[in-house]
Amino acid sequence: MRRVLLADQLATAVLWSIAGSVILILIAIIAHFLLAALPDFTPSFLIADPSTDVIGGVGPVLWNSVYVLALTMLVTVPLGVLGAVFMAEYAGTGRLIDLIRFSQELIGSVPSIVVGLFGFAVFVAATGWGFTALAGALALTVFNLPLMTRLAEQAMRAVPDDERSASFALGATKWQTIRHVVLPIAIPGLVTGVILTAGRVFGEAAALLFTAGLATPGRLNFANLNLLDPRSPWSPFHTATTLSVYLWRINSEGTGPVVDQVANLTAAVLIVAVLIFNLGSRALGQLLQRRITGTRS
Repeated sequence: MRRVLLADQLATAVLWSIAGSVILILIAIIAHFLLAALPDFTPSFLIADPSTDVIGGVGPVLWNSVYVLALTMLVTVPLGVLGAVFMAEYAGTGRLIDLIRFSQELIGSVPSIVVGLFGFAVFVAATGWGFTALAGALALTVFNLPLMTRLAEQAMRAVPDDERSASFALGATKWQTIRHVVLPIAIPGLVTGVILTAGRVFGEAAALLFTAGLATPGRLNFANLNLLDPRSPWSPFHTATTLSVYLWRINSEGTGPVVDQVANLTAAVLIVAVLIFNLGSRALGQLLQRRITGTRS
C-alpha cells in the first residue's frame, strides 16, 4: 500500500513539474520579447509605415494581418459549421465517414509550408491573381478548415441528447432542431473554435510566403474603396504581407541599422495579438455559456 501511495505521489510530482516547465517556458518567451521591445515602443509604432532607416512602424502589415484574418474566417467559419452539422447530426458511421475523418486529420497535420506551395500552384499561378490577400486567405482556409470543423463538431456533440428529444417531442423537424436548439446551445463552443482558429491564422507565416506576398507595403490609401483595384487596402486582390511574414523577412533579409529593434517590436506585437485571441476565446466562451445556459463553467 505504501509503495502504491509513493508511486502516486511521484507521478503527481512529475506531472506538476512538466506543467510548471511549460508555463515557465511560455512566460520566458513572452517576457523576453516584451522586455526587449519595451524601451523602443511607442503607440505610433502600431500605425506608422515600415522603414529601413528608422524604427518606423507596422501599420500596413498589422492591417494586412487583420484583413487576411477576416477574409479567411469569412470562408472558414460557414464551411466549418456546415461540415460540423453534417458530421455531428447526419453522417452516422461507416467507411465513408471514417475516410472523411481520416482526411480531416491528414490535412490538419500537413506542414503549412506544403499548404503554401499548394496555394501558390492553385490560387496564385493557376488563377493568374498573383500574390494577393485572397490567395493567402484561401490557402489558410485549406489549412484551418479541418480544425474549425472538428471544434464545431465537438461543440455540437456536447449538446445533450435530451434537448434534441424534447424538440422532436414538440413536433420539430431535424433541421428545425439543429437551427433552434443544437446551434444556440453550442454557441459557446463554436465561438471558442472560431477564435482559436483565428489565433492560428493570425500567427501563420509559411503558408502566406507563397500566396500573399513578401513586399513591404507602404502608406495605405483607405479612401480608395474600389474592391477590384489592387492598390486599395480594401481589395482582396492587393498584396498582403502580414506581421508574421514581415517578421520573417526582416530577420532573414533586413540590413538596416534598426533591424533588431524592429524585429523585437514586431514580435512583441504579434505575441500580444495571439495572446488576446487565445485569452479572448476562453473569456468569451465562458461568458456566452453563462448567458445562454445560466450556469457557471
